[in-house]
Amino acid sequence: MKLKLFFSLLLINSCLLGIGQEDAWVYFTDKANVEFHLNNPATILTQQALNRKAQFGVGIDERDVPVNEDYITQIKNQTGITVLAKSKWFNAVHVRGEEADINSLEALDFVENVVFANQSLNTNSRLLQLNDKFEIENTQTNYNYGNTFNQVTMISVGQLHQQGYTGNGMIVAVLDSGFSNVDGMGAFENLRNSGKLLGGYDFVDRINDVYAFTGNDHGTKVLSDMAGFVQDEFVGTAPDASYYLFRTEDVFSENPVEESYWVEAAERADSLGVHIINSSLGYTTYDRPEYSYTPSQMNGTTAFVSRGAGIAAQKGILVVNSAGNSGHVSWETVGAPADSPDVFTIGAVDSNGDYAFFSSVGSTAQPTQKPDIVARGLSTFVINDQNNIVNNSGTSFSAPLIAGALASLMQALPNKSPEEIKQLVRESSSQFTSPDNFLGFGIPNFSDALQLGLSVEDEQPIQFSIFPNPVKDSFIFTQSVSSEIGEIFIYNQLGKLVYQSRVIENYNQVDASNWASGVYILNFDLGTTSKQFKLIKL
Repeated sequence: MKLKLFFSLLLINSCLLGIGQEDAWVYFTDKANVEFHLNNPATILTQQALNRKAQFGVGIDERDVPVNEDYITQIKNQTGITVLAKSKWFNAVHVRGEEADINSLEALDFVENVVFANQSLNTNSRLLQLNDKFEIENTQTNYNYGNTFNQVTMISVGQLHQQGYTGNGMIVAVLDSGFSNVDGMGAFENLRNSGKLLGGYDFVDRINDVYAFTGNDHGTKVLSDMAGFVQDEFVGTAPDASYYLFRTEDVFSENPVEESYWVEAAERADSLGVHIINSSLGYTTYDRPEYSYTPSQMNGTTAFVSRGAGIAAQKGILVVNSAGNSGHVSWETVGAPADSPDVFTIGAVDSNGDYAFFSSVGSTAQPTQKPDIVARGLSTFVINDQNNIVNNSGTSFSAPLIAGALASLMQALPNKSPEEIKQLVRESSSQFTSPDNFLGFGIPNFSDALQLGLSVEDEQPIQFSIFPNPVKDSFIFTQSVSSEIGEIFIYNQLGKLVYQSRVIENYNQVDASNWASGVYILNFDLGTTSKQFKLIKL
């Protein structure tokens, strides 16, 4: 019966998409009133967003300026074209229509180029099997009273709670498939009563109501591991943080437009001053095989959503994403956007801290270690939309455990940047000196991460920067301490070292003119501290 329903849904979705309908991203040449908005950033960003960017020296640039609405209107007026999403970071819209109608958009003088989701219409075809991303996670086991203790103490976030660090003052955006009954159920009563449920938006149906049932209660369960509270029974890892809820996932189909919804939501989160994004979502294969990715394309730079997640991190947001549940199938490797080097990727273990069989693993396709760390994802305690405490399995639930713990740690260390926070957590983890593709750096100890952060809090901060970035021919690397000797290591997307140099001066120029275009990771090591950057070569 379930199989018949599945194929019926596929048939319905195919009909809804229409025969010959294609998805594509249309990129624009420019934006309107850029200089005005950059000189008056309050016209495009909230004060909370401006404060967060100023705190960590995150620049405001043309990517923050909205897409030209006149261009969008003109696209909508073209024959056979439906606009489904827009992105200011990419200066693009996601459209659906006949191939010929989409191609005709390139004749418009404000259209830079068109990229089809079906890569065979651009370059080479890709064929992969379908998969149900929530298949593992919708499997429920019996509830054992009081065992929520294990998933919190495994990562030692309880010690932070005892010191009063429960996420207060931190803002988390949750991107998921829907948040049914969050506005009414008892587990989130404290969140509502304290004014920390900040609302959200449904990017799939384009409505403000994110609390209606949308096919499953996945988002409600994910949120519970951060914000849920039931006296003497259940405590999330950041019960006093504030939360925006964004629906970006349509559980009835798999289509690249969900990547565009994700990026739109991340842009909204940035404009609202969010500190952390939790995304228990992943994109690998689609209902239409020609839209699907291959494992080798999980390199952090191919998928639209991974590139968007990278920009979110550049904007100063700590992006947390589940690794995926494909460790036990042929796909195996982490999906997008978890493949991005800028995303903090979370795998899963069981209650004993052993690898969970389904947790997606890292591969040579990723330029950095994946997953980053792990938390309990097998039989994790969650709260469903009926206000019942149950056990579910999936990296979807290990990720919010970590996202909430990060919110509590960021409250405790308000002067640490997202990159510094991530590094402290890595260094606190059980396999920091010997990471692997199953557990990454291992199970973190947030109490140790806090102590490590506090131990260097009084030290003179060292400032690093690189510019320009993206780079065409050469770039300048600066650091505020010229009396100490450090080293620069630069790696390409395959993890190969392409540049190494000792640094004594506080102003250093690096020639990148012969490097291939792509993303590079620059690591500056001063011995007592290190800093990692993403460098884009045009």
